[in-house]
Amino acid sequence: MNSVILRVGTRYLAGLLLVFSFYMMLRGHNEPGGGFIGGLTGATGFVLYAIACGTQDSRAALRVMPQTIAIWGLGIALAAGLFAALFDDALFTGQWLFIGATETDKGLPLSSVLVFDIGVYLVVFGSILTLVFAMEEEI
Repeated sequence: MNSVILRVGTRYLAGLLLVFSFYMMLRGHNEPGGGFIGGLTGATGFVLYAIACGTQDSRAALRVMPQTIAIWGLGIALAAGLFAALFDDALFTGQWLFIGATETDKGLPLSSVLVFDIGVYLVVFGSILTLVFAMEEEI
């Protein structure tokens, strides 16, 4: 049986890892990071939680099957790649939208690259958790 300190500390650390993983995902298309490293970091939080509290508690905290998360991520990444076809560009060509742009201000840039990063994040997050949960339940 794991200690109370480990279980309580893991809850806080898992939350911090999830917040940091979102940060890594959101900054990734402009700087180092992105969906892949963000997904790995987020999955690490749940893996740590599974080690401290058990796989069943970790699955209950996740609330969604990890396979479902991975499938949704794959669909989102594919949709971001196909979005360029609406503009007669090659697949996975980044498309940019500037919200609130004026003559003096570029506005808030949104891109299909960010949507692709979100999809990759979900695929990596779901895939890693699927593998780790399956291995932990085998033991």
